[in-house]
Amino acid sequence: MSELTRISISLEDGLLEAFDRRNSAKGYATRSEAIRDLIRDRLIAEEAKQTRGEQVAVLTLVYDHHARELAAKLIDKQHHHHDLVVSSMHVHLGERHCLEVSVLRGPGDAVRHLEGCAAWRSYVHDGGGGV
Repeated sequence: MSELTRISISLEDGLLEAFDRRNSAKGYATRSEAIRDLIRDRLIAEEAKQTRGEQVAVLTLVYDHHARELAAKLIDKQHHHHDLVVSSMHVHLGERHCLEVSVLRGPGDAVRHLEGCAAWRSYVHDGGGGV
């Protein structure tokens, strides 16, 4: 490992408590390890946003298939962007919930636009609760 530099930061109590709970759940031994990983992740994400060449992404959605017209909207969005959607898989998770996994490939800005599209986010579960 390269030489380490000590820094100091100030956080609100509630933010630090939430950070410590997250770190404990993820198995970090120290706050420093967690902060280094967060910084690396952010730098990688920012670099990926600047990449102009071809990119590959996996879009994973869990949603309630009883939500009004959502399945049809997802299919329409995939067909409209047929040049970016390489493959798609649909899995029934239970009586109400489905998992949709799509592999995207194409110009970085187009892939990021489709991946972040608001239409994907409608009625989509955020993973916070059980399905």
